[in-house]
Amino acid sequence: MPSVKRKKVQPTNRPAPPVAGSPDVDSARAADARDALGLTSTTDVADQLHSAAIHLLRRLRIRDRESGVGPAQLSALSVLVFGGARSLGELADAEQVRPPTMSRIVAGLQRSGLIQRHSTDDGRRVRLTATAKGTKILWEGRRRRVETLAKAVASLPEKERQQLREAVALLHQIIRNL
Repeated sequence: MPSVKRKKVQPTNRPAPPVAGSPDVDSARAADARDALGLTSTTDVADQLHSAAIHLLRRLRIRDRESGVGPAQLSALSVLVFGGARSLGELADAEQVRPPTMSRIVAGLQRSGLIQRHSTDDGRRVRLTATAKGTKILWEGRRRRVETLAKAVASLPEKERQQLREAVALLHQIIRNL
């Protein structure tokens, strides 16, 4: 087999290219997309807020693993704990899934003793409610997430904590406007 001469590559002082999927690449791609679309500064703020909210929730959701309950079941359970009794259809609508999917989620929650089914007076419908065990798991999870977030907030200087308090009030105003 003939030998192949390889060209010697000279080292450069350029940094290595970012890895796909990294925040640097994702942010650069998002910025390029915004520039290409000519988005306004209001849209840029909304885009940054959207991204920050998703990242914050993902990081806090890590603490939910300690409950031993999967994310879809925790989400459905939270609707029942914080929103009250629902029918299967209402719960599916609230979770934005189809009723067959919610039936599987509910079956798992019921097997685990986290929810109960109650027939309505006319016996034609079933209402789902959280059990004491389900409620306890949800409140413990919320406590863990809030503690984690409180530690991060406590690490900020007082001026930034005050800015965050003001931003939370603005977020509530935005939520009311949605």
